[in-house]
Amino acid sequence: MSSYVAPLKDMRFVLNELAGLAEVAKLPGFGEASPDTVDAILEEASKFATQILDPLNYSGDQEGSQWRDGAVTTPKGFKQAYRQYVEAGWPALPFEEAFGGQGLPKLVATAVEEMLTSSNMSFSLCPLLTQGAIHALILCGSDALKKAYLDKMVAGHWTGTMNLTEPQAGSDLALVRTRAVPKGDHYLISGQKIFITYGEHDLTDNIVHLVLARTPDAPEGVKGISLFVVPKFLLKPDGTPGERNRAKCASIEHKLGIHASPTAVMVFEDAVGHLVGEENKGLAYMFVMMNAARFSVGLEGVSIAERAFQRALAYAKERLQGKDLVQGGNTVPIIRHPDVRRMLMLMKSQTEAARALAYVVAASMDFSLRTKNPEEQRKHQAFVDLMIPVVKGWSTETGIEIASLGVQVHGGMGFIEETGAAQHLRDARITTIYEGTTGIQAGDLVGRKIAREAGATVREWIVGLRNFDAELSSSGNPDIQAIRICVSAAVQAVSDSVDFILATASKDPNAVFAGAVPFLKLMGITAGGWQMARAALIAEKKLATKEGDQGFYAAKIATARFFADHVLTQAPGLAATVTRGSAAVMALSDEQFLAA
Repeated sequence: MSSYVAPLKDMRFVLNELAGLAEVAKLPGFGEASPDTVDAILEEASKFATQILDPLNYSGDQEGSQWRDGAVTTPKGFKQAYRQYVEAGWPALPFEEAFGGQGLPKLVATAVEEMLTSSNMSFSLCPLLTQGAIHALILCGSDALKKAYLDKMVAGHWTGTMNLTEPQAGSDLALVRTRAVPKGDHYLISGQKIFITYGEHDLTDNIVHLVLARTPDAPEGVKGISLFVVPKFLLKPDGTPGERNRAKCASIEHKLGIHASPTAVMVFEDAVGHLVGEENKGLAYMFVMMNAARFSVGLEGVSIAERAFQRALAYAKERLQGKDLVQGGNTVPIIRHPDVRRMLMLMKSQTEAARALAYVVAASMDFSLRTKNPEEQRKHQAFVDLMIPVVKGWSTETGIEIASLGVQVHGGMGFIEETGAAQHLRDARITTIYEGTTGIQAGDLVGRKIAREAGATVREWIVGLRNFDAELSSSGNPDIQAIRICVSAAVQAVSDSVDFILATASKDPNAVFAGAVPFLKLMGITAGGWQMARAALIAEKKLATKEGDQGFYAAKIATARFFADHVLTQAPGLAATVTRGSAAVMALSDEQFLAA
């Protein structure tokens, strides 16, 4: 079974050439993000992912987390790995020094997060949720809550959770029934929450639950939701864990994948909780966590795609079967066969495109938070808001596709658990569901991010893409000219679809939402193609000046050309589905679906 190797060469290329790490490092507070420091971080993260986390991925999947009498035991090796993770300072990487963090850009933390997730997705989920809880407390918590919890959480000594979903509510948080009754300086929280990632575990001596609940006089619907901190152990006067709170894990789920990550059913029975911010504003606070989590889940799509690709590539180089179609002769590795090459190139090109888009969005996050220029801040925040559902939705759907291709490359052996290919597909399958399904992301994209603002941000992006066409036109490289044709067609497809959405949303919302997921895919492949085209132009210049690894740059142009020919060419068809496909979606009555 092949080991994970961090794709540092491509990561550095994307960080430096596409995402603009040098400019990000000039932002206030990012002075530590020097090239030498970032290189050292990437190297150490690569070692930790390969040497510590990757060896636990398969064994953790096979063993799974175990629940007994309210306690959860993580798989063998996880507790020790988490201790090493904390001792190395990885949890503190993206947070401000004022809260005990290392003050490094989100862009750098994104590359590290990709490595951790590729090597062991189940392990990485615990830090992912903790970071979301930290962000919510930093932005919305009182000074007392920050003092009580943040330093321990930033250091990784305590972990955090998000408690949103209830059995009757699902994604509709208006149906939340968990109650919060005031009592002195705190509230008593009662209710049940499901699908709580790392809601109970043995990695740390306290877990900080962020819980959505309703106070007795709260208005109905989402306007009546408040957010509370409910720790597993109440804090003693000196700030250390004391008495056990009345928040219990009733069970953990038996899941298709991510077996090592405990997904808890949490029961709160008059558990002590402390209000975060103001009453009835919990949904707005929770979206701070949700947006951070949605970006990270999109990055999971990139990560699992990279891991599935590496495993399939290793197998394709080793597996001997069939003869060369041109030369004949002896049996050859299956990587010599055109269809296997096609699958591997689909895996490689889409992974690189999704990585580039995610890192570029991460850089915009840094600018939106740190730049002192108001107009620059506005533009970057608008771009981030537009692209978060695309990163989440498109990257995860693509991750599933690539993991499935990984099984296919293995042939029959891909269906056998021992090869490891099937685990990637099982693990990837949840990514399009949690933190908002692909349909929810697509609805957010067309409804909030486009229709509600009359398409201002997306049209600004389209103008930028059309201006970029001039850069592509200046190249004499035939591959880049072929890429240009496909990018131009994709941009036109997006533009036509946006026009349809804006003209139709108010008078026939069903027609718009019926094509929302195809539109999200169209946005994803166009944004990914934009980044691959940028990469090809940069690679062309590097080849002309004979800088760096010439083989890498030649491969980057070839990979971008493949993406254009095999993925971007889908754009006009997707636009046709968006603009003309709604009638067939809504044509059948409920009864007509079953032709009995």
